[in-house]
Amino acid sequence: VQVVESGGGLVQAGGSLRLSCTASGRTFPLYTMGWFRQAPGKEREFVASDKWSGELVYAASVKGRFTISRDNAKNTVYLQMNSLKPEDTAVYYCAAATGANEYNYWGQGTQVTVSS
Repeated sequence: VQVVESGGGLVQAGGSLRLSCTASGRTFPLYTMGWFRQAPGKEREFVASDKWSGELVYAASVKGRFTISRDNAKNTVYLQMNSLKPEDTAVYYCAAATGANEYNYWGQGTQVTVSS
């Protein structure tokens, strides 16, 4: 399974960005797709996930500002990020969990920079 993110960039605080992530494979509708991020000097952290069942989960720090969604016909998951803050600056990674538990396929990451 190949996972490829796109859509990062530089945005001012309060602005919006939409990240996209495409994962290969015929069973994409059965994948749980997740977004993670890693800021400089910090551990990678969970941002949001979209389970194959339709359950959506968000980190407290982004709830109400970020929205995860998926288009199974396009094998794509999105992360709409609104009201961005400088502390959202990080490399954002998309990951696919093709089995029951762990995320086993990861993208290369896309940089999101929010200026104050």
